[in-house]
Amino acid sequence: MSPATMIESKSARTPSAETGAILVTGAGGEMGHALLDALAKRYHGAREVIAMDLRELPADRAAHASATYAGDVSDPTVAEAIALKHDISEVWHLAALLSTRGEKSPELALKVNVMGSANMLKLAAESASRRGTAVKFMFPSTIAIYGVPTLDAKRAAGRVSEDRCLEPITMYGVNKRAVEEMGRYYARHYRLLASDRLDCTVDFRSIRFPGIISADTVPTGGTSDYGPEMLHAAAQGKPYACFVRPDARIPFMTMPDAVRSLMELADAPREKLSRLVYNVGAFAPSAAEIATKVKEFFPKAEVTYAPTLERQRIVDSWPEDVDDSAARRDWGWKPEHDFDRAFAEYIVPKIRARYGC
Repeated sequence: MSPATMIESKSARTPSAETGAILVTGAGGEMGHALLDALAKRYHGAREVIAMDLRELPADRAAHASATYAGDVSDPTVAEAIALKHDISEVWHLAALLSTRGEKSPELALKVNVMGSANMLKLAAESASRRGTAVKFMFPSTIAIYGVPTLDAKRAAGRVSEDRCLEPITMYGVNKRAVEEMGRYYARHYRLLASDRLDCTVDFRSIRFPGIISADTVPTGGTSDYGPEMLHAAAQGKPYACFVRPDARIPFMTMPDAVRSLMELADAPREKLSRLVYNVGAFAPSAAEIATKVKEFFPKAEVTYAPTLERQRIVDSWPEDVDDSAARRDWGWKPEHDFDRAFAEYIVPKIRARYGC
């Protein structure tokens, strides 16, 4: 998409030199929706928030942004056009092609997830050069970057730290791992215009998220969506055939905790951070344990199991849980929702309100 065809749906304001603008890519997704709301509540219009997605944002989401754009992150001319109009001091790069679709279209996943991220990292580096200050780059990574070879190895591994089992089996995981490495390069080794001067001007910070459960949006078919799908089906009185075995186990967290973790990491002083990429976790139930919890609140829920070979294989390659001790030590990470509180205080009340049940 060229700058001529890129849609700008709201004109921009000139940001202050002290704060600069926040660019959020993938603003139309589940996390983008929650992040725009959180940024709006934090800044109350005092800071420019630029929202970008492949398609024009719905009016309710666009209302949280100072300027909105529809454009493809993998098109470098789109990033260039935005950078010319805004004094960008932070990039929150959420745009991605998720795991299930990425396996069906690996070349498209590579284009969007890697080349799109490369364009945004370049935008951040060039914005930093213009501003003369570091530009923060927030990147949601994923447990899909892990690859455990067998179920026995998965069970033996237990809680996996950031530096173990880094052999992803999906294009999505490979892509996210590649961007983590590109972020490391820009943060620690990037030389502006190939000069001898080392400009560490991209403040790259990343979180490897587990499965995320949102009560505000409908699941979109992700590999970890069997938990949310189970809940939405139960609330609507529909039977649900789970696409993984009852013993399948991976870590999860709620969307509010996920967004809060990103914002807390963004707020942390750079000197306190020992890593560029952090695990975060909250609870790690099996599919059967999720079904049991769902039935506590929706006793008529009908859950059966019809594992899909490819999706089961992917889930089996992800760790049963993650070691997030580095995040807890460096920037005080602590989830608000454990398994019980997630259902009782967040998921079930919101889903009941959504479906009137």
